[in-house]
Amino acid sequence: MLANPVRKVERVIATRNAASRLPDNIEPHILGPDAIDGMLPPGAVHQGLAVRAFPLEPHSVETACGPADGRSVLVLDGVTDPQNVGAAFRSAVAFGARAVILQDRKSPQMTGVLAKAAAGAIELVPHVRAVNLGRAVEELRALGYLTVALEGEAELALDEALNDPRPVALVLGAEGKGLRPGVAEACEKRARIPIASVMESLNVSAAAAVALYEAKRSR
Repeated sequence: MLANPVRKVERVIATRNAASRLPDNIEPHILGPDAIDGMLPPGAVHQGLAVRAFPLEPHSVETACGPADGRSVLVLDGVTDPQNVGAAFRSAVAFGARAVILQDRKSPQMTGVLAKAAAGAIELVPHVRAVNLGRAVEELRALGYLTVALEGEAELALDEALNDPRPVALVLGAEGKGLRPGVAEACEKRARIPIASVMESLNVSAAAAVALYEAKRSR
């Protein structure tokens, strides 16, 4: 967080020991460990350092994703669990995705729980909060992306769908409900991740990791 040049930080609190490990341009307010404990939610692990920061501003589809440059984009339709969203951000960074696009109303805010699950990844990849995901998918197509909806019942396997030189936008749906019809219909292709028949589906964050890896490998 502190290394992200676009993150606006309001206040940094640290123990003397933790303050000694901070960059010279950071001037923390020094407190004891017990005092920091009292300022945080019960059970929060601070390791001697706490930061109050302003939320990261979301980008537009065009500023985050255009012009297409070969990297993938991850689109999450109504994924509400901050642990899953955070894990998806980690995979996006791990496999070199350009941006993560979220549904505006039904996606969790970039709070501490999500940030912790993302292990710093929300600082490393831009995000978009789209009011209309179907329209966002259409924008991605106009920018030159192959848009692929991930659905377990699709006939086309993911590796076959990715047999295309264009950068890909991978569109995944919410836990249990899957993609909404309008969002799926906006995509150029529908594909599945082949898994063993004894397992019905993958967790959305696991599916995102597999899909992002396959997209990077195929390019």
